[in-house]
Amino acid sequence: METLKGWGSLYGYVMFMFFTTLRQGSACEAPSSPECFRETANKTVYICEWSMNTTESDVTFDLYFNETRFRSIKKTWCQINDEQLIKSRPVNIWVEAHVGNSSCTSPRRSVKLGHIVKYEVPHNISVSWLKNNLSLIWRGAERRPALAEVWFRRYGHPTESWEKRFINTTMLTAHSSPEVPTSHCPPLKREVTPDYRVIVVNLLKHSAYQVRIRQRSTQAQNPLWSKWSPVVTVPAELEHEPEVTMTTKLLNGTRQVTLTWKSMPHEAVVGGVNYTLEATQSSQRCPCARTDRKRHHINTNSYTTYVFYSAVNISVTARNAAGCSPSAVVQVPAEIAANLETCDKKLLDEKLNKKTCKQLYELQDQNSRPGHVITISSKKNQERDQVKNSIRNYVRYLYFEHKCDGGKPRTVKMCLFYLKEGAARREPQDFTTFSETHNSADLSWKAISYRDQQGFLTHYSLCIVKISSQDEPKECHNVSASLIKYRLENLTPGAKYNITLAGVTREGQGPKATVTLSTLPEKPVNVWWSFGLLFVFFLSSTICTIILKRIKNKIFPPVPTPVIQDFNPRQQEQSQEILEGKEEVHELTLLHPEGKSVPEDLGETTALRGEWDDGSDKAVENERDDLRMSEETGDESPGSTDQALGSSREVEITDLEQVDNEIAMLIYRNGLVFDVKTDLP
Repeated sequence: METLKGWGSLYGYVMFMFFTTLRQGSACEAPSSPECFRETANKTVYICEWSMNTTESDVTFDLYFNETRFRSIKKTWCQINDEQLIKSRPVNIWVEAHVGNSSCTSPRRSVKLGHIVKYEVPHNISVSWLKNNLSLIWRGAERRPALAEVWFRRYGHPTESWEKRFINTTMLTAHSSPEVPTSHCPPLKREVTPDYRVIVVNLLKHSAYQVRIRQRSTQAQNPLWSKWSPVVTVPAELEHEPEVTMTTKLLNGTRQVTLTWKSMPHEAVVGGVNYTLEATQSSQRCPCARTDRKRHHINTNSYTTYVFYSAVNISVTARNAAGCSPSAVVQVPAEIAANLETCDKKLLDEKLNKKTCKQLYELQDQNSRPGHVITISSKKNQERDQVKNSIRNYVRYLYFEHKCDGGKPRTVKMCLFYLKEGAARREPQDFTTFSETHNSADLSWKAISYRDQQGFLTHYSLCIVKISSQDEPKECHNVSASLIKYRLENLTPGAKYNITLAGVTREGQGPKATVTLSTLPEKPVNVWWSFGLLFVFFLSSTICTIILKRIKNKIFPPVPTPVIQDFNPRQQEQSQEILEGKEEVHELTLLHPEGKSVPEDLGETTALRGEWDDGSDKAVENERDDLRMSEETGDESPGSTDQALGSSREVEITDLEQVDNEIAMLIYRNGLVFDVKTDLP
């Protein structure tokens, strides 16, 4: 019976523990099995990590290494010195979680701690493009290569699956020459700890990507993968320099320079882009030290600054997470006033204050930008003698004096400066002739550079002499120093000339450039060519006259003039005979009632009047018709004849008396009637 009672009490205890475990299991969820590791093989501290899904805030953990217990851990990780752990042989590790009055235990793991290494998460990842290959660089875990797992996909395509690649890292040290970010950007500063780099090949540099990385040791016997890095956005490469537009505005000794540029391509601005501006002269730190290079970082597409009248270079560089673009260099040329005066050499001896500086630009030629620049500021008052020694003789300088007014630079003086002048050391280049005629020719040359002038060029000396004549005097002309062309006139046809040209400064004349000129012979006038010109002249004159007459006739039509034919009695009689046949006229004696006879002339005049008045004087025609009819019928009656003659005479005598010895004659010519009066004798 006692045995049964013992078994019963044992059974009750087991059931009690069983139900207690069930209650505890329902109160908390067991944590994951812990991972204990060192971040590098040389570290003496182990990190143990585990996880647990709970919303309770008062959860505590106990970490077990065999029989060793680390109590009351309030986080899901802890650090333990290796002196407290067994590293050379396997140990069992687990975690016990306590939530209120409940507790739960993680599965146990048997590990050998000395062989476990887990690198930290890759951070500070820098990216850059090397053609179509993507370079990834991050801080190295230790001085040994590692294995990296890289996942990537195109930016803006979340449905695409991640592409995976395992790549062994290479190590970059402070003494190596990394190719990052790109050749356009300044090299990155390296620390003592080396960096890891992997290159992902065969990508598209014009596309943006998303990348994440994890790493593990290649030297440890039991390496663990690190956690994944945050997703890094890789923009496309900035392949081209910004397209910069510059506008300048003069403001009383200073220049307002406004720079604007176009936005970079969309794929290149993913993740943001900013611009770095660097000028050889800064308006923020007056006055104007040449070595003053201040950078401005902006994220807009425009920038305004103020500069002196001297030459300034401003560079604009775009930069994104993958690197930077080539620099767009904007050259702001010197604003040189017209007709600059010569500087007083005592200008260099004047003392300067803190807001004033002087600059001497060495001019090499007319078109190039200033070369060597000498800056004199108040800080160099003690070194003025040394600065003077750097100024060379026979070299032209452009002198500027700058001040700083109200935080803005301003140029207060400008002139040309020679420490010492001399004669030109070189002749004008490319001295040639062209457009030669029989009495003229043109000359051209290149201006002597400032470097070879060695002084202020006052004019050119141009001399010409005829070769064929020994007695011919040399003729010289002074040509303006600003000219590079000249025309010779009044030359002799078919002659040869020697022409020389030399530059002249205040110190004398320089070497001469020589050229030989041959004028064209004078050609005789071509006779046939003259005839041809005359023919063309007369032909054109005739055509013009005809055209003008036609125009005149259209504008002012001509008034018709009567056509009067010459009167010939004989032709009139012949034509009358043809039309009317042969007419016989008998001699008649007309007796006046008073017994006076009519003169024959009067009869003839009357007969002529009858002929002229053909078609108009019907009475006379009727008379003739009656006479003709009487003749044809052979009427011999004297009575009728006498009666007709008598009546005819009476009519004619009456007419003669009425006209008062004056006969009116009507003449018909071409349809016109002319009244002709004839006095009787």
